[in-house]
Amino acid sequence: MPTATHRAIDAVWRIESARLIAGLTRIVRDVAVAEDLAQDALVAALEQWPESGIPERPGAWLMATAKRRGIDALRRRVVLERKRELIGHELEILQQLDQPDLAARVNDVQDDVLGLIFMTCHPVLSREARVALTLRLLGGLSTPEIARAFLISEGTVAQRIVRAKRTLGEARVPFEVPGRDELDERLSAVLEVIYLVFNEGYAATAGEHWIRPALCSDALRLARILAALVPREPEVHGLLALMELQASRLRARVGPHGEPLLLADQDRARWDHLLVQRGLAALRRAEELSGALGPYALQAAIAACHAQARSVKETDWPRIVALYDGLAALTGSPVVELNRAVAVTMAFGPQAGLELVDSLAEDSALRAYHLLPSVRGDVLGRLGRLAEAREEFERAADLCDNQRERELLLSRAVACGV
Repeated sequence: MPTATHRAIDAVWRIESARLIAGLTRIVRDVAVAEDLAQDALVAALEQWPESGIPERPGAWLMATAKRRGIDALRRRVVLERKRELIGHELEILQQLDQPDLAARVNDVQDDVLGLIFMTCHPVLSREARVALTLRLLGGLSTPEIARAFLISEGTVAQRIVRAKRTLGEARVPFEVPGRDELDERLSAVLEVIYLVFNEGYAATAGEHWIRPALCSDALRLARILAALVPREPEVHGLLALMELQASRLRARVGPHGEPLLLADQDRARWDHLLVQRGLAALRRAEELSGALGPYALQAAIAACHAQARSVKETDWPRIVALYDGLAALTGSPVVELNRAVAVTMAFGPQAGLELVDSLAEDSALRAYHLLPSVRGDVLGRLGRLAEAREEFERAADLCDNQRERELLLSRAVACGV
């Protein structure tokens, strides 16, 4: 059973690990070595803090301990290697490690964390590797926690992280914030990783739970950090707005036994109105910074329409259709087109929606996507074509990997009563 001190250490680690690893990476120029030093400091905290108590500045204590471990290790390597260029390089690192209060300089800390974000989300890594490494180094999650979150084996997660760190080293990926000429491309990779983490928490692709709030919280924390570090990037604020607004519904998205509740069935009094206000503020910031909204800000504007409506009936569906028009033009995504069909159904009637859904039936990207038959079943049900609707819900359930969502789809099939 974890003690209060161990729970406190875990909380400190979640808060401080990103800054700690980032600061160490800037010094040693190797993310794997930096993580090892940070983990050594964590082990020292687990050994010492239960007896000595939590330090007044735990982050500074961890950094000082990691630096001491780094100094000892580098000195041993200098003695053992005795290679002139290696000695010169590592003595330079030793001088940096010996600098006092390195982690206390605010600008350095901010630059370090931002550099680490761009490193863990570098395009040289696969999408899966970026997600795993970002959650490990910036989210402070352990390998077992990442494995549980994405329902994969610990061995798979460990391999992804090891390979990712090796790839970054072999590719000599610099620890730096990219220049303006490549910032947009690199920033899109960072935003994609954060968005993927949040979406897996908001609507889990597989497993026994429909939502995983802890993943949403981790993604929100990363987005808030990023928004503070690059405050003039509109799409950063757009993504933050989208996630704040979506997260506001989490408590209402499941019933008392964990069963999914669709938007029409949710008790809007249970929505978190503080998160709604934070989301609307972030959306206003994105709008102030950009004349034309990007994909994340457009999705946030759609979420804002829901957040500001008192019911599904009172939602401004024509505006949502118009926003989806803009989003579809930007992305060309068939999933966006499917969501647009839902909005058209609500704004202009199920027949108009059905025509759009049927036009997507042959799209190869949606062939195994369970929400295509799910949406079609909903539209057919609104048209009174219950036998066809039941077939669509059953087909959707067959394609769905999430146990809770599958149960919902089967219950909707039964409700067709045919």
